[in-house]
Amino acid sequence: MKLGIVKETRPEERRVAASPAVVAKWIKGGWEVAVERGAGDSANFPDAQFEAAGAKVVDRPEAWGADIVVKLRPPVVHPDGTCEADQMRDGATLVSYIFPAESPQLLECLAKKKLTVLAMDQVPRISRAQKMDALSSMANISGYRAVIEAANRFGSFFTGQITAAGKVRPAKVLIIGAGVAGLASLGAAKGLGAIVRAFDVRPSVEDQVKSLGGEFLTVKIQESGEGQGGYAKEMSKEFLDAEYALFREQAKDVDIVITTALIPGKPAPKLWFTDMVELMKPGSVVVDLAAEKGGNCEVTKPGEVIVHKGVTIVGYTDLASRMPTVASDLYGTNLLHFLDEMGGAAGHKIDHENDAVRPALVLEGGEKKWPAPPMKKAEPPPAAAKPAPALTPVAPPASKPAPAKSHGHGHAPSPPSKTVGMVMAGIGILAAIAFVALRYGKADAYASEETRALLQHFTVFIMAIFVGFQVVWNVTPALHTPLMSVTNAISGIIVVGGLLGARTDGPLHGSTLVAIAATLFATINIAGGFLVTRRMLAMFRK
Repeated sequence: MKLGIVKETRPEERRVAASPAVVAKWIKGGWEVAVERGAGDSANFPDAQFEAAGAKVVDRPEAWGADIVVKLRPPVVHPDGTCEADQMRDGATLVSYIFPAESPQLLECLAKKKLTVLAMDQVPRISRAQKMDALSSMANISGYRAVIEAANRFGSFFTGQITAAGKVRPAKVLIIGAGVAGLASLGAAKGLGAIVRAFDVRPSVEDQVKSLGGEFLTVKIQESGEGQGGYAKEMSKEFLDAEYALFREQAKDVDIVITTALIPGKPAPKLWFTDMVELMKPGSVVVDLAAEKGGNCEVTKPGEVIVHKGVTIVGYTDLASRMPTVASDLYGTNLLHFLDEMGGAAGHKIDHENDAVRPALVLEGGEKKWPAPPMKKAEPPPAAAKPAPALTPVAPPASKPAPAKSHGHGHAPSPPSKTVGMVMAGIGILAAIAFVALRYGKADAYASEETRALLQHFTVFIMAIFVGFQVVWNVTPALHTPLMSVTNAISGIIVVGGLLGARTDGPLHGSTLVAIAATLFATINIAGGFLVTRRMLAMFRK
């Protein structure tokens, strides 16, 4: 089957649909690959590299005439109603960005050619489809590049410095929207040493922001912004008013603002208004990643960089394209996995039951298939009928012993293994020998108060080992963390005992030092136990 890689025609587009490294994998998988001459020049992939990977470099008509054409940007629609895809043969397949909700004229043009069209922008954001998620791959690059663009226009360091010439404070960065692009910006800005704050209407991203070293900003109004597919939804007026008040306070303090908020199928919401820009210090920078959809900043001009009252607003619509080499390689890898999901070169087909492919199907043979119907959830297998209870127990055959129960999540714990049993038996034997030696070794020694106290403590210690082992072993492993975090409070007994043991009127003996150490470690255990418990309870509340 022939795969065609065509050259992007938009003036600002430097990427190509696949790198030579990806092409080599396609060739190895049985594809015949034709690359349009000069398609990879802007991405630093000359034709010679594609030829070395095994592809055939051809003129434009031959590349567009392949069985499957892959590209990045949606085909251009000309003023007379024709489009780039008219060069394809009838019934062929196109894999590209399409944005079907925003492109009715393009869909009409593609349908006339009875094309099968798959939109990479419609790949669902599910765990199984992460390797095919081109939007996330490109958003990751855009988020990183946004920080680089901001640093290029910001007149100071990102990280704080103390020099002989004076002290330079670190830059303060505010990121609005903690999706893939926002988190990439956060990581890049934090890596450069800035103080980073992030805001998102989805409470679920708070832990992700904090894990990257950022501060998560919230408003007092409790309202979730969780939408479908990992995107945010529109919020109520009350929430937005509180959000805008927070932004105005931040505008006075931060040096750089990076906005990334998008709502699928709609223009970008306006979040950073003109008065907020004017509250920022001269020399500050705003990078609007939503510029292509109209922008989150009220004064953004898509595709341009402007200065408003001393504040630079970057409205580039091609941030991912400004890193064309890595962007082309990542997008090509997404395509590679996507085509593999459909059977590869040998068994290429569109499986309507595949929940990673079906949502991306826009046209099939010219017939509109978008939006995809909800996928049917797999029905659980019928429960097996329980056999009637036997009147008498029957032992299993000797050749087929009954399987032991799993010790995993959701199952009853299995009995200790033979090795564990032998270890515990060894501990018991050693403890018995030590007990006899202490009790009956020397009668005059046992008469001393210190020896009797030692024997009592030793007995309690050995019994605690066996009781603790049985308690933990007989609890499902999935519950070990909450079990240990709560029962650490028992360490309070050790604290009391340690305080009593550390009491002395004379010089410090070995036993006194042990008591002090026990008190210290038990206190740490108690504090840590309650901290872990609080974090677990907070997770369950979300």
